[in-house]
Amino acid sequence: MAELIVTNLNRNFTGVSATAAGVVRQQATRYDMALAGHALPGAPDPVTLARARALSRAPGDRPFAIWHVRRNPEMRHGIWARDVLHLPIRLVFTSAAQRRHSAYPRWLISRMDAVIATTEAAATYVPHVRAVVPHGVDTDRWVPAADRATAWAETGYGGTAGVACIGRIRPEKGTDRFVETMLQVLPHRPGLTALVIGRAGRQHQAFAEDLRARVAAAGLSERLLFPGEIPADRLPTVMRGLSALVALPRYEGYGMTPLEAMASGVPFVATDTGHFRAFDGGSVVPNDEGAASAASDALGALLDDVPRWAKGVRRRAVTAYGIAREVEGIGAVYDELWEGRQ
Repeated sequence: MAELIVTNLNRNFTGVSATAAGVVRQQATRYDMALAGHALPGAPDPVTLARARALSRAPGDRPFAIWHVRRNPEMRHGIWARDVLHLPIRLVFTSAAQRRHSAYPRWLISRMDAVIATTEAAATYVPHVRAVVPHGVDTDRWVPAADRATAWAETGYGGTAGVACIGRIRPEKGTDRFVETMLQVLPHRPGLTALVIGRAGRQHQAFAEDLRARVAAAGLSERLLFPGEIPADRLPTVMRGLSALVALPRYEGYGMTPLEAMASGVPFVATDTGHFRAFDGGSVVPNDEGAASAASDALGALLDDVPRWAKGVRRRAVTAYGIAREVEGIGAVYDELWEGRQ
């Protein structure tokens, strides 16, 4: 029996996976729940979809089980379980996109029993919104270093300090903007090392190779590194050693890495997209063709004053964006459904 099924059907660890993982770790102590699909760090061992369906047939004291879904395939499996197999379930979808969905996901979302939007802007693009609940960050997992210089040295990436961008290597994520920014900053910061953390999909391999070529041509291949994806369980250790996070996407629905940085005592420089401006944990620059130049100026100013930023951004993450707030907001939507409130 399970009163809550959380689905994670993407084998890759994405931004959606990161937001789900933080919530699931908390929900596992509150609900009779199961994670269906692929594993998430710190979460209970997952079950198969077949097992999730079996667990949903008798949801204990609840009138039905809730399936919390976050991706198109997960919505589709949920609709099949509810409408074709006639299981006693209701479907809750979290939507972060701040743009109109294409036709197929719009249809899927229209079939949800409740939608949770992560921002007021996201709520304007989807139906059935029960609540606006911003993503939160696990402030017990993402913590500041006792000594930033030591933490950075332990990463083994070299230099006396580090900055990074984190995410898929592709134009939408602004990886090229980060590289351009660092080509401007690194020559003036002899001890600084920069990391492009993430991998390029097959369609973006040429894009990634072009970036590496630009770095090599500038003679900075030993200081602007491409370590690939870092395992989710190791990423907090690297994050707390950074002096700054740089996030310069052209589009972002919400964006978790700046929040994870803030909880780690690390300020950020970001473009004005996603929910970055509301985080209030660093410098936000215009999301236009001048983003890299603006980011280089902002990063230089920030690096000169990291200690002042560190305590403030950690405090902001804990008080305004702790994961418990998100779990409580989501739980209120579950309760509305279970209690039959409209």
